[in-house]
Amino acid sequence: MRERIDFEDVAIGDQVAPLAKGPLTTPHLMRWSAAMENWHKIHYDKPFAMEHDKLPGLLINGSLKQQFIAQLLKDWAGRAGWVWQIKFQFRAMNIVGETLSIWAIVKGKREAADYGLIDLDVGIRNEKGVESTPGSAVVALPYRGRASVPYPFVPPAA
Repeated sequence: MRERIDFEDVAIGDQVAPLAKGPLTTPHLMRWSAAMENWHKIHYDKPFAMEHDKLPGLLINGSLKQQFIAQLLKDWAGRAGWVWQIKFQFRAMNIVGETLSIWAIVKGKREAADYGLIDLDVGIRNEKGVESTPGSAVVALPYRGRASVPYPFVPPAA
């Protein structure tokens, strides 16, 4: 995680350095399932997933993919920034064995009183380039020479 990125350092069109995860394995999913107490067999029982549910393999947990997007954004925002909003859709399955690339691109910038807001498109692609989790996010970044985004975070007035 970077220490700090300021609002003024970001331009529309900037690409956040992608976060690579994988290849994801059954033990990765089993540990995540245990931590989340999600015992649906489609995440750890391959015969069940493929024979009973007719899936192409063990599915990577949606909550794990959600965490990957949050990790990418928080690492980019640094200790001085704040990940405010994340929205996404699960549009395709990801399965064990895939390597995922979590990405974000700056789509807009807005000024608020105490910090700037960065609008981003976000998503997750597998190694074949298939997008499974498109979405958007808003990150608050401090202005250059000013304090970090306040904690607890107070959203800007509408």
